[in-house]
Amino acid sequence: MKVTVVGAGAVGASCAEYIAMKNFASEVVLVDIKEGFAEGKAMDLMQTASLNGFDTKITGTTGDYSKTAGSDVAVITSGIPRKPGMTREELIGINAGIVKEVTANLVKYSPNVIIIVVSNPMDTMAYLVHKTSGLPKERIIGMGGALDSARFKYRLAEALEAPISDVDGMVIAAHSDTGMLPLLSKATRNGVPVTEFLSEEQQNFVIEETKVGGATLTKLLGTSAWYAPGAAVSTIVHAIACDQKKMIPCSLLLEGEYGQSDICLGVPAIIGAKGVEKIVTVPLTEAEQAKFNEAADAVRAVNGDLKL
Repeated sequence: MKVTVVGAGAVGASCAEYIAMKNFASEVVLVDIKEGFAEGKAMDLMQTASLNGFDTKITGTTGDYSKTAGSDVAVITSGIPRKPGMTREELIGINAGIVKEVTANLVKYSPNVIIIVVSNPMDTMAYLVHKTSGLPKERIIGMGGALDSARFKYRLAEALEAPISDVDGMVIAAHSDTGMLPLLSKATRNGVPVTEFLSEEQQNFVIEETKVGGATLTKLLGTSAWYAPGAAVSTIVHAIACDQKKMIPCSLLLEGEYGQSDICLGVPAIIGAKGVEKIVTVPLTEAEQAKFNEAADAVRAVNGDLKL
């Protein structure tokens, strides 16, 4: 399998590293617009191969998409963070232009590619790829739910004082502080509902800390996180490469599922060799469905700034 990662910054390099270390891909190509940057990251990563025991070939290129030809999967991490004084519309306009151009280049050289979108605002950027790429909907996946669910499980294990392997749970809806929906009603410790172990105060703490998980790290680090996003991407790519039929929450185009249409939102799906093989419908409580709908309204408002 050949995988392309567009954007060789911290998140993109982390994606490439985790994919290579799992040793299921034959080649990973890093692409960046900064001269020599992707080439340098690729060389640095390749010099860990003998130490970390992987045979995946990692190469880098400065904007030459011909080197991505024949990619089975491509990951888009490129874009800029919101800067002081920048309006939401300005941020979306810039990142939409980047993602649209990157998508066109990827599809030009790899018409059968499966695209994983990481760039923010992620649900909106995934929707943009659906609207502009010409790819079937099963081959476009937004990464957010996989990352948010990992952060949810981290907070659950912390509150339970349990090993994280004991814990299961998922986050759906939007990849944003206000639109995220941790499904506490479905979360378990070895099959037992976590609500049997946690007080209402602890439950609320877990939910709120999960929702601000990205913002908490940005405040601590001074920049966005990269290890967990990279690991989340590698999990999705691994599921595709090895046809694992793994259920992973992802931002996907909905066509009636969960009462929503013409929008990308986080929902659980079976991920395999074809990309999205099935969207899984999980019964929601009345309160959960209401929050899901609120998240959809907020994402639609952001989508309106795309000027498609």
